[in-house]
Amino acid sequence: MNSREIFMANLERSGAPRPGLTFKDGKINDTVGSSPGAPEAYEAKKWIEGEVEYYNDIWGNLWSRMKDGCNAGEIIDAAIKDWSDLDSWQPPIFELEQCETNYRKGFETQPDKFRIASISGWVFASSRYLRKMEIYLMDLALYPEEIKRLHELVAGVFRLQIEAAGKAGADAIMFCEDMGTQNGLLMSPGMWQDNFGKLYNELFDFAHSFGMKVIMHSCGKNDEIIEPLLKAGVNCLQFDQPDVYDYKWLKAMLDKYNAALWSPIDIQKVLPTGDKRLIYDAADRMLETFGGGLIFGQYADLPGIGVKEKWNRWGYERILELSGL
Repeated sequence: MNSREIFMANLERSGAPRPGLTFKDGKINDTVGSSPGAPEAYEAKKWIEGEVEYYNDIWGNLWSRMKDGCNAGEIIDAAIKDWSDLDSWQPPIFELEQCETNYRKGFETQPDKFRIASISGWVFASSRYLRKMEIYLMDLALYPEEIKRLHELVAGVFRLQIEAAGKAGADAIMFCEDMGTQNGLLMSPGMWQDNFGKLYNELFDFAHSFGMKVIMHSCGKNDEIIEPLLKAGVNCLQFDQPDVYDYKWLKAMLDKYNAALWSPIDIQKVLPTGDKRLIYDAADRMLETFGGGLIFGQYADLPGIGVKEKWNRWGYERILELSGL
């Protein structure tokens, strides 16, 4: 089996000979990713003042970050400061054929790999940035009609990207939607269902209509919406902190909906310790629990979480050993 077949077999839990692998820097990576490119008329801006770097995003927000710090930073100037701004706010404009071309070009570089189309945001992630997190969470309770309108505008951008990805031959779409804290969901399950459930179902069904899998990244402890997400059509949950979940419970959920887990060795409780034995044991436990429907990955920003490459390599080498490679 080639990389694409191995990755798909893990997603479908159909007898993969080893876990899927998505490591970097010369290590095994079974996937090739591709993006829709930049929207029309978007001009990226970035500048540094002292120790702080500032930059804009495609949605019209302004960010700041420590220039030697984490990859993203924080929103300091949201595009929609008042709901009256929504009448004049323009979502980023993507052109369908150009997006399709951009996705296809990325996939063609490695035709034997599993083709993942990255989506440039998602409903909660993009909307919360447009209003700033602390304001947006209040909006969910106070301004339901305005929130619904905003969500529809944002989702329209993703519908176009999903269609472009499907036409470009993607095997899956992947999006990031961090919805939890260390202890639980950022909102009540009922509020999540009212604001996101129907829209998620529609977007996932649309992706599935092109034969694509749906891969969702989400940080935090999201127990209360794991089953609704899987029921709605998520085929693979990409977690970076798997140890916030009870493994037995999570495995039961994945088994019930024939879904897969994609995760590095836990980036909060394990990798940052630099404890080789603990890292080895974590890899052993993950494979023992989720093997057959498991993708091991590498966290994208190791310096941002204080993890040395040597510690990351220990985990990688142990995974290869367990996989017979």
